[in-house]
Amino acid sequence: MRTSNLDKRKKQEKRFHMLCKSLTWMSLVVLVILLTHVSVEGFSRLSLEFINSFPSRFAHKAGLKSALWGSVWLMGMVFLISVPLGVASAIYLEEYNSKSKISRLIEINISNLAGVPSVVYGILGLAIFVRFFGLDRSLLAGSMTMSLLILPVIIIASREALRTIPQSIRLGSLALGTTTWQTIWHHVLPPAVPGILTGIILAMSRAIGETAPLIMIGALTYVAFLPETPMDPFTTLPIQIFNWASRPQHAFQEVAAAGIFVLLTLLLFMNTAAVLIRYRAQKKYNW
Repeated sequence: MRTSNLDKRKKQEKRFHMLCKSLTWMSLVVLVILLTHVSVEGFSRLSLEFINSFPSRFAHKAGLKSALWGSVWLMGMVFLISVPLGVASAIYLEEYNSKSKISRLIEINISNLAGVPSVVYGILGLAIFVRFFGLDRSLLAGSMTMSLLILPVIIIASREALRTIPQSIRLGSLALGTTTWQTIWHHVLPPAVPGILTGIILAMSRAIGETAPLIMIGALTYVAFLPETPMDPFTTLPIQIFNWASRPQHAFQEVAAAGIFVLLTLLLFMNTAAVLIRYRAQKKYNW
């Protein structure tokens, strides 16, 4: 009887393994097809003139200079706002906060916020930053809205990274007479950097491709100038690509494909830089 049950479980495990493997390969095939289509459609439009030109109602003159710099501005401001707030919140909740009912309620709400649709954050940003604070359709309003969107992800990932640090390191440091903050800064945060960076990579990757929150706060679809201050109007690569893709002319479909290629390249560059930093930190602190 036991041998029969064991064989049955092995067969079920084998079938489940084959199912997971098949779904993985199917996903990879679909991804390759999409990337190939984008490359074939948009590669002919890639040029320095395309990157250095402003949008136009004529496809052969259209470029993404304002959208590219708008995305760079937006991601830079989102990083400066969300990363310090997210990591500091994670440190407080994990290292300082007592395990009370209020703290558990906060933790549950943070976990729930991570699954809220992005358009809800757009509505929140429209009500608070655009109308209540009077920031209008500016980079500052957009960056604060996107920061709200990715803060739960950064907080959850940072807390998980802090939890992986053995408690004995904290106790040993405190036993030598250091303060709680010195223990966190010198002995807890450095080895937790790889995990924290993983959360930041995922959060920033989500933010750079979001469109719905920015449309809700009124980000422009046509901008023929570069933003110079945080209070300037702006557009981003996803919004510009959406604008081109929604047009019926085939020439604009090629321009949209070229914009997607540039967006993927920018995303790959960001992730590569973060992964290299994470790899160096992992080599230094290998538990």
